[in-house]
Amino acid sequence: MTASRFLALPALLCTALLLAGCAGVTVGSISPSEYLAQRRGDVLITGKLSTSAEEVLRVIGSDADQCTANGQVCRQALADSTGLSDEQRLSALSEVWLQVALAAGKASGAAVGPAAPETIEAYLESARHAYAYLFFTARKPRDRAFEDRQTQVRDYYNYAVQQAITGLFSRYRQNGHASQDGLPRVPQVGAWRIDTDLSALELRPEDPVPQALIPAASLTFSGLRNTYRRDGFGAELVVETNQPAPSPRPVDNKTEDNAPPYSEMPFPGLTALLRFEGTDLRQVLATHTARIVVFDPYRTSTTRLAEQDVPLAANFTSGYGLWLARSDFARQALHSLFGSADGLTKPRIYLMQPYDPNRRTVIMLHGLASSPEAWINVANEVLGDETLRRNYQIWQVYYPTNAPLAINNFAIRQAITETLAHFDPTGKAEASRNITLIGHSMGGVLSRLLVSSSGDKLWDTILASYPMQGAQQQRMEQRLAPYLRFEPLPQVSDAIFIASPHRGTPFANNRIARWVANLITLPVAMLGQLNDISRELMRIAPGKQDIGPLRIPNSIDNLSDRDAFVQMSSDLPMNPRVRFHSIIGNDTPGVVQALSSDGIVPYESAHLDGAASELVLRSAHSVQENPLAILEIRRILREQLLLTPRCQDASAKLPGVGAAEGRPCAR
Repeated sequence: MTASRFLALPALLCTALLLAGCAGVTVGSISPSEYLAQRRGDVLITGKLSTSAEEVLRVIGSDADQCTANGQVCRQALADSTGLSDEQRLSALSEVWLQVALAAGKASGAAVGPAAPETIEAYLESARHAYAYLFFTARKPRDRAFEDRQTQVRDYYNYAVQQAITGLFSRYRQNGHASQDGLPRVPQVGAWRIDTDLSALELRPEDPVPQALIPAASLTFSGLRNTYRRDGFGAELVVETNQPAPSPRPVDNKTEDNAPPYSEMPFPGLTALLRFEGTDLRQVLATHTARIVVFDPYRTSTTRLAEQDVPLAANFTSGYGLWLARSDFARQALHSLFGSADGLTKPRIYLMQPYDPNRRTVIMLHGLASSPEAWINVANEVLGDETLRRNYQIWQVYYPTNAPLAINNFAIRQAITETLAHFDPTGKAEASRNITLIGHSMGGVLSRLLVSSSGDKLWDTILASYPMQGAQQQRMEQRLAPYLRFEPLPQVSDAIFIASPHRGTPFANNRIARWVANLITLPVAMLGQLNDISRELMRIAPGKQDIGPLRIPNSIDNLSDRDAFVQMSSDLPMNPRVRFHSIIGNDTPGVVQALSSDGIVPYESAHLDGAASELVLRSAHSVQENPLAILEIRRILREQLLLTPRCQDASAKLPGVGAAEGRPCAR
């Protein structure tokens, strides 16, 4: 065989194989993870264009690399191609523009980056094309409800809106633009004209301009079991207001005396949308006018986009988590317990969300040496329950746990009453009726006092130990009345007592507890007030200064089962209208329930006859964090809605906003 014939043999063989029908396509198999990566992977997840976008690029004779290398030509080819459907074209353009924005946002230098004009413009283009795909193509969102591509494009819209708005706000903070009415004026970017609609927030004139807008999706938390959110449209944001972080006390006593007892959430959550001008696809793709519309996700769950009702996205955990993370409550609580100069001297009430007159109020009171951190997961899990979130709002009481029970009882009553009067002067709102108190440990004892009637019992005990009459008796009675005479808070209808030593605990008498008690110091102002009363009582009956309920005990003294105030107040009658429940820990396995204890509080002290329910759990003293205890709290709160029902009125809407989250039923 000659060399030429030998060299021609492979070509002849290939020709023969092809003529014989050799397959031009081969088949393989992929794993479930590879399958999902092909279906779900996209520029947000992998940093690369999705399979859907790559398919569209191949249709027009391009690919991902060419589109990256010559982006403007690629995007123009996508926009001009007649071989694509509107859905293919718009979804691909949204993703390609998002890839451009992500690349620009990662660049370094003063002229580029997340807040650079070209980056924001790219995000606006991504959001605009996603908006057009979702609302201005032949099929409606409901027609594509089960399609992965629609979910991807919704995510492109939400992320692009988030980045565009936070970038615009960053530019506003840098340049300080403001309109004549004092509200933020959105900086103009390129040819885009953008305004804002804040009407759904019900802002007050004194509300400050935020210090920062933080994407909720950028935050992760340790210590919180779950992050609760709602799927839908819009950017989930956390607003950092210029309210100071939680502080135990103002800088001076004069300021403290005049300071309101309440603070609204300094990190509220918001949901923001971009609405693009235009009533059809052509107009939306041609416009450079957009409006930022901002909602309170607690108040509004749906809105209208392009004449369609759509659900609003929301994050109900991130603002709460950020507040706790920046509060430094753990250090403050110890400083307050030991009477440090920067410790808490008066109760403060923290609203976990903007006040809503149409939601019932749950007030939580922590225990000894604690703070709102005692309710980390309780509050989050309650607000994570959609039914409870629609019907309740949470207030947390932060109070000085070194103070005697009698003083905290008076001061907390006063703080709650003033807060209710501020937000609901007429007292007719749903928020001021059917209030639920939830108290852990000492907070449970205080909760019971808040719904109890002292009558003359405590005052009569003082008179028995310190005989007085005439002007002297009137003077002392007037001074002691705030602490010894009280009636149930009329707004409270329910209470949940958790590991609460209603009759005190012998634990407060042991050596370690007494050592800690000796370290506790009351605030100077409080000591002066009580010392004046004590000295006058001593003059009335020398040698009896340790008799009676007001011998200047501290908080640990008050938790002792030998304490005079606890002994006298433990059987004060509660308001018969109040339904109460007990949740009790048992950390003594093998012991009969009547003799059991959670390690701090014995069952016999935590148990109250007449409870609507009582749950005993295998748990140490911090039983409020037990998942079963939280489920019980949720059950009780749901039950209360059935006992005093509310209704969801589909016609009740905030003007021009959408369906409200809940409204009270007619009584």
